[in-house]
Amino acid sequence: MQPIIGAKPRPPSPGKAGESSPCAAQVRHLIVDEGSAGQRLDNFLIRELKGAPKTLVYRIIRSGEVRINKGRAQADTRLESGDDVRVPPLRLTEKDPDLAAAVPAREFPILFEDEHLLAIDKPAGVAVHGGSGVSHGVIEQLRRARPGARFLELVHRLDKETSGILLVAKKRSALTALQDQFRQRETGKTYAALVIGAWPAATKVIDVALHKYLDAAGERRVRAVAADHPDGRRSISLVRIVKTYTHGTLLDVTIKTGRTHQIRVHLQNAGHPIVGDDKYGDFAVNRAYARGERCPGVRFERMFLHARQLAFDHPATGERIELRAPLPPECETLLQHP
Repeated sequence: MQPIIGAKPRPPSPGKAGESSPCAAQVRHLIVDEGSAGQRLDNFLIRELKGAPKTLVYRIIRSGEVRINKGRAQADTRLESGDDVRVPPLRLTEKDPDLAAAVPAREFPILFEDEHLLAIDKPAGVAVHGGSGVSHGVIEQLRRARPGARFLELVHRLDKETSGILLVAKKRSALTALQDQFRQRETGKTYAALVIGAWPAATKVIDVALHKYLDAAGERRVRAVAADHPDGRRSISLVRIVKTYTHGTLLDVTIKTGRTHQIRVHLQNAGHPIVGDDKYGDFAVNRAYARGERCPGVRFERMFLHARQLAFDHPATGERIELRAPLPPECETLLQHP
């Protein structure tokens, strides 16, 4: 049985390793302590519910069985010290060591590292964490590669098919300080995006509200909505043309808000979806790129969205850090064959 966070642990129930505890199938109330304040709900539960598959954690959150202070919450809800997190009855077993061993150890190209944080250049096609059908991601692979690391947590997210700069905190203090900067919009985040068609030079600011929802299959989706939509959240992207090509336009997109799928939906709503976007893109055009028909001899089978620049204040020194990640080779190759 998991102890109540911040309280005196209860003695463990008897039983063999790997067996479910009789007490595990009870409603539990986890009280968030100061050390967990600022953490996302999904990460908090993944850490606390030892033996729970990540798919189960996301399912009980989506279904509303997990409550914070008696109210429903989402996976990305930030916890505050003193919050009461209600967890429904779950029968859990200890994690199978064979499953843990199945996570491959992997390091990623390092852009910056010190004792407080790590910045890597994430490749496309790799999820940042396991869950929702993905057994493991960047953070699990890093932890496997660095067994001596006492703390490794994601500061922010990138979509699986987005490449580029990803920050990982190596201390709790760094995590909370950096996440505060992201929430206060004190970071400069710029993405390179190749869109279909000729982007209108006059369109430099996109200020369109977005609404996040689940489709019939339970997949997370986002759509553009009117500014007065009750479930819409104001979202702002700044767009600059870098270069115009025969079939598309290379853009720099700087986001002033960090909504889910913000750039993808903003560009698609403007009539110029991102090349290779499998959720919001032009599927016929995507197939033509993947088969090498759009650019003869060049197969492009990913989404052309790359987190190329990130600026933030160092969580310990306050020094302004500016990181840049070059375009991946496959993106450069495509641009050389317009």
